[in-house]
Amino acid sequence: MARSGNKNIQAKLVLLGDMGTGKTSLVLRFVKGQFFEYQESTIGAAFFTQVLSLNEATIKFDIWDTAGQERYHSLAPMYYRGAAAAVVVYDITSMESFIRAKKWVLELQRQGNPNLIMFLAANKADLEEKRKVGVEEGEQYAKENGLFFIETSAKSAQNVNELFYEIGGHKKVEEEYFVALFDVLAFATGWLTSLERDGNFLWRLIKDEESSSSLKTH
Repeated sequence: MARSGNKNIQAKLVLLGDMGTGKTSLVLRFVKGQFFEYQESTIGAAFFTQVLSLNEATIKFDIWDTAGQERYHSLAPMYYRGAAAAVVVYDITSMESFIRAKKWVLELQRQGNPNLIMFLAANKADLEEKRKVGVEEGEQYAKENGLFFIETSAKSAQNVNELFYEIGGHKKVEEEYFVALFDVLAFATGWLTSLERDGNFLWRLIKDEESSSSLKTH
C-alpha cells in the first residue's frame, strides 16, 4: 500500500502490436483479472484506467489499447502521442507478429515521445510447444534497441502484473508526468498573462474614451 502523503501521478500508456497478439487480453487481465478464450478484435482503440499504489507514488494509468488491424494504423499516432510508456506486443507463436512489432518500435523511435519508455512483451508464453520466436531472439532485439523485455501470458497471468508494475516504478514515468504538468502550467500562465495584458489594454481604451467624451461635453 502506498504511504500517506505520497505523489499522485497520472500516466498515459499505450499498447501496440499486430491483431491477435493478445493486447486486450493483457489489459483485461491487469485491470479486471479476467481472461476470455475468444476476444473480439478492438475497433480503433479501447480505453481503460487502473490505479497502482507504489511505495513512492500512486499512479493512475490511462491505458489505450489500440487496434492491430492495418486499416487503423493511421490512427495510432493519436494514441501514442504524449504517452509516457508504450508496450509493443507480439505473439511468440507468430514470427510475423514479431516482425510487425519491430516496425512499431521503429515508428515509435521516429515519431513518439523522445523520452518514451518502451517495453517489448512476448505474449502467449503458455503456448511454449507452438513457439516460433525464441526467448533469446526477443531479448537480443530488445537489448539492441533499448527496450525492456518481458515474456507474458494473459491466459495464465504470467508476468502481467509485473509488466505494469515495472512501468509504474520507472523513474521516467514520474518525470514525464511533471514535464506534462509544467507544460499545462506554462500554458495557463501564458494565457493568464495574455488575458491580463488584453484586460489592461481594454481598460486604457475605456479610460481614453471616457476622457475624450468628457472633453467633448465641455
